[in-house]
Amino acid sequence: MTDTQIFDLISKDLAISSRQISVVSKFLDEGATIPFLARYRREATGDLDEEKLRQVRDALEYRRTLEDRRESILKTITDQDKLTPELKKAIDDAGDFKTLEDLYLPYKPKRKTRATVARDKGLEPLAALMWEQETKKGDPKEYATPYVDPEKGVNNVDEALQGAMDIIAEWVNENIDVRERLRSDIRKYGVLESRKSSTVKERTVFESYYEFRCPVKYIKPHQTLALNRGEREGVLLVDLLIDEEKTLGNIDEYVLKDDDSIFLDYIYDAIEDAWKRLLKPSLERELRAELTEKADEHAIVTFARNLRNLLMQPPLSSKTVLGIDPAFRTGCKVALVDPYGKYLEGTTIYPVPPHNQVEASEAVLEQLVEKYKVDLIAIGNGTASRETEQFVADFLRKYGEKHPDHKISYLIVNEAGASVYSASDLARREFPELDAAQRGNISIARRVQDPLAELVKIDPKSIGVGLYQHDVNQIRLMQSLNDVVESCVNTVGINLNSASSALLNHVSGLTQSVADNIVKWREEKGPFVSRHQLMDVQGMGPFRFEQAAGFLRITEAENPLDNTAIHPESYDVTQKLCKRLDIDLDKLGETAPALPLKFRDLDKQKTVEELGIGLPTLELIIENLSKPGRDPRESLPQPLLRQDILKIDDLAPGQILEGTVRNVVDFGAFVDIGVKEDGLLHISKMGREGHRVENPHEVVAVGDIIQVQIESIDKERGRIGFALV
Repeated sequence: MTDTQIFDLISKDLAISSRQISVVSKFLDEGATIPFLARYRREATGDLDEEKLRQVRDALEYRRTLEDRRESILKTITDQDKLTPELKKAIDDAGDFKTLEDLYLPYKPKRKTRATVARDKGLEPLAALMWEQETKKGDPKEYATPYVDPEKGVNNVDEALQGAMDIIAEWVNENIDVRERLRSDIRKYGVLESRKSSTVKERTVFESYYEFRCPVKYIKPHQTLALNRGEREGVLLVDLLIDEEKTLGNIDEYVLKDDDSIFLDYIYDAIEDAWKRLLKPSLERELRAELTEKADEHAIVTFARNLRNLLMQPPLSSKTVLGIDPAFRTGCKVALVDPYGKYLEGTTIYPVPPHNQVEASEAVLEQLVEKYKVDLIAIGNGTASRETEQFVADFLRKYGEKHPDHKISYLIVNEAGASVYSASDLARREFPELDAAQRGNISIARRVQDPLAELVKIDPKSIGVGLYQHDVNQIRLMQSLNDVVESCVNTVGINLNSASSALLNHVSGLTQSVADNIVKWREEKGPFVSRHQLMDVQGMGPFRFEQAAGFLRITEAENPLDNTAIHPESYDVTQKLCKRLDIDLDKLGETAPALPLKFRDLDKQKTVEELGIGLPTLELIIENLSKPGRDPRESLPQPLLRQDILKIDDLAPGQILEGTVRNVVDFGAFVDIGVKEDGLLHISKMGREGHRVENPHEVVAVGDIIQVQIESIDKERGRIGFALV
């Protein structure tokens, strides 16, 4: 299949023109990134956004992989001298891997099977005679007698007939029509059942699946993943149930040709053997793989959506933060970072059991708060978090009475992944003189100041906003999560003079080695004052510069456009536009608020014709001149800050409270209202005025500040149920 044919197929699937797909394919093959195409090549791609561009990329990869497999199969069958014109056409027309593999199955080199053994014994002609069902008179054993040959291992007619039946069973198994019919039946009428393994004695998290039954067509993604994990851990036994009598009857429709055949009973037995020994295990594995693939995709999409919302949380910049990593026995690690994330000082306090050194810990905290004029205390949400929170709340109350003019708040920070970062090579390079615990604490404090800049240093799987993330397809998961990180980093834009190499590594067109070289250049020569200085960085080159430059910002640049998302390739036309509208670029920061009035009456169509650019480029220029250096996260709700603490004993059904959404899953969302455990806002409690919610993501997102009403409280198990207000 040619590229043009592939483009046409993708065009039909995605409702995008073949020309657009051809253009995107060429750009991607040359190494262009999705963020670059989505922002700076909109005219060329037909204004495709990131989502559509990634769909095209994935479709191209799928189709090209399919073509490689098709060519491999054709070669194998050709080498066997079994490729007929009809088979070639069927293989050429196959539009998916499943159909392709079904067609290939009879020709696929096999390991030793009962059928291959029977063939080696010379029994295939007997099997063919039985399969044709044209013999209506005589005794089957008479026809089998000539195939008895002890030297070949066929000692009697029964063994000859059994060997022929083994071959027929394999033919039934390889029949593409039979397999497709049974697939359809299993999807429509199959039931998945799970039960507890007899080896399990203690309670497990899989108790709801000890006596579980669900039609295949209704099973939910999280149920599939739970069954898979329970089975893998030896807790659950999972079976596919389907009406066997009806299934065998359906196979008969495709195999039986003449009820008067003397071999009818043998064929019946071969069909039953094919179903029990070959088809059912094969199709059950295939079904489970299909369900797992769908569940994986759903879980990956959910994880990616949650990750995007977490990474795009608004930064609490310009704040001096005191981070606390709670612990009981080893004490609470404390780290101070300045408004730019620079580490200032660290220590350890012991305010919680078993030490209970409350007064001494308060004295240390007060000294640090005074010394560095702390604005915010960030508390990790791990072990001893709530005990530490109680200590901090008490401290802030006392401190507020002594210093009423110094307002300090605190918030609980999701510390997932902090320990992973603290033990990483990157953390050791950043803070070689500190131990791992203190490095992790600095990460907690910095997450408040700029979640994106800090969280990109951590394996996305460790950030804690997914569902069964360690069970799903890891290659697909990492690609999806890397797409999210890449998208977020380039959507926000990166400060070239302060970004870490870990953050720079996610900028369009940059590699880790080039990111390291940028940091090294800064250290040796001082801050960048122009984007064009990037060309002096080892490993950059014209192509990388083209891909990366527009996403890198220089706040104190010689050219004000270097602090915008306007690409250097558009500087000339931008300057022409500014000259025409009497805009002083040197005073862009001062005049930007008034610029929308200048652009209001601009004839855009006439302007693009005169400047020789496309409308998307003009709109990008106008947007960035009006809001130079704008961070798109600034318009989002700020994190919920606290000064006092709630206990579960303070709660009662009916109370309405404000909380932060920590995670969104298929069945609802987990919400932090400031007590020890996050409560569950179940999907059934998300609808207002009787409205049924089908997808929690349509209602809430990670990081949202929402109002919830307490529906239920289980103090013994520490569980709280909410309803959305």
